[in-house]
Amino acid sequence: MSTTSTHPFAVGEFTITPLSRSHGEGQHTAVLSIRRGRGRQTHDRVYAFKPEFKTKDSALLYAAALGRYWLLNPASLA
Repeated sequence: MSTTSTHPFAVGEFTITPLSRSHGEGQHTAVLSIRRGRGRQTHDRVYAFKPEFKTKDSALLYAAALGRYWLLNPASLA
């Protein structure tokens, strides 16, 4: 199993990092990291999503879209 990341983006105190986890040929899971704080005061929430994707790029795009949506509606991943 391997993990691929795109460039994280920061908004205010949050850093959003879309990730893709590979489970073999044509099986990729979208993963999203939402980090808040700095240094010892850092809190990181990681979400993995159910749909499987055929390419890592499509999983990364899905995770990035969910990260942007979360910024608009934080209760969406509660």
